Amino acid sequence: MSRTMEWAARPEHLGGIPRKLLIAIVGTFAKTVSSFLNTTSVHNADTLLHLVRSRPRRVPLITVSNHMSTVDDPAMWGFKGFPIFDTQSARWVLAAEDICFRNALYSYIFRVGKCIPITRGGGIYQEHMNEALERLNDGEWLHTFPEGKVNQEEAPIRRLKWGTASLIARAHITPIVLPIIHHGFHEVMPEKYMFGRRPPLPLWNKKIDIIIGDPIELDLPAMRQKAISQSRSESFPIVGWPSTCDGLDEAAQRCFYSTISEQIHAAMERLRCFGKKLVKS
Repeated sequence: MSRTMEWAARPEHLGGIPRKLLIAIVGTFAKTVSSFLNTTSVHNADTLLHLVRSRPRRVPLITVSNHMSTVDDPAMWGFKGFPIFDTQSARWVLAAEDICFRNALYSYIFRVGKCIPITRGGGIYQEHMNEALERLNDGEWLHTFPEGKVNQEEAPIRRLKWGTASLIARAHITPIVLPIIHHGFHEVMPEKYMFGRRPPLPLWNKKIDIIIGDPIELDLPAMRQKAISQSRSESFPIVGWPSTCDGLDEAAQRCFYSTISEQIHAAMERLRCFGKKLVKS
């Protein structure tokens, strides 16, 4: 399978000018939504800023968050003090192919904007997941919405898809994994506003809260060994995943990715509960 407009996602495409222009436009939009039209408060912003700007060289960063609206990314990066206009440190993000890559124009814009198309239901070994893995192996920052789709309900974090866990497990250098929970974007861009549809533009005078956690401690070697042992007594439907470079068969991978996802889910849910208390206080 070929990669959608991979050439447009390269930093050297047309000397980097399209990316600089697009990041400036998108950054202005994000700043406008989060810092001017609405009131945004951020808890523990310094942790994210440090990891974006000053993490060890070649160490990748994965941020994971809940998904409350179609403007979460880029608007969640538009808070005061965030380097939204820096093309080099800007995040890569997994984006739904059926929404963001519906035609050639959309595909070009999102590709230039450091988005990687993901086919929902296409599995964790689809070609664009391999591209995301390459970006991590380059030491880049990748943002994912591991719930897999927008959820505007005031409810616990949904079960996470295994794609993020598989990237963490397969990266050459274990990424720093940072959980983020936000609240308020569902009011900025409600799914059912007029005649059951989204508003044409983001709404204003809303309160947005962004709660940034601390990096999740993942003991991958111990989790890997536990997965190998557990897989011997578990029964999974086999779909033909390739063995990993360290020899994990499909059953062991399923246990491994499930364990990683559960730990990320627990961290996100703790952060969500902390955020609810923080917002009320």
